Amino acid sequence: MSRAEIFKQLKELIKLANTSTSEVLDTCNEESDLRGDLGLTSIGVLYLAISIENTFSLEFNDASFDDFNTVKDVIDYIEANQK
Repeated sequence: MSRAEIFKQLKELIKLANTSTSEVLDTCNEESDLRGDLGLTSIGVLYLAISIENTFSLEFNDASFDDFNTVKDVIDYIEANQK
């Protein structure tokens, strides 16, 4: 899966995990901060982590989702751990 495809799917998952307006997601890019820019709450982060595991068939065994600050951090992890 390409980086662009991962980003597109990740944006959809963020939309489901978040109560942000569509304008916030329209400006979402790899440098967007998950909590600050995109407004993810702790419950939203948990939902996003579970959704990522299910969607991309991976597990956060060696990392805590708290280690991820930006969309880029998440994409990098997904790319490195795709099966």
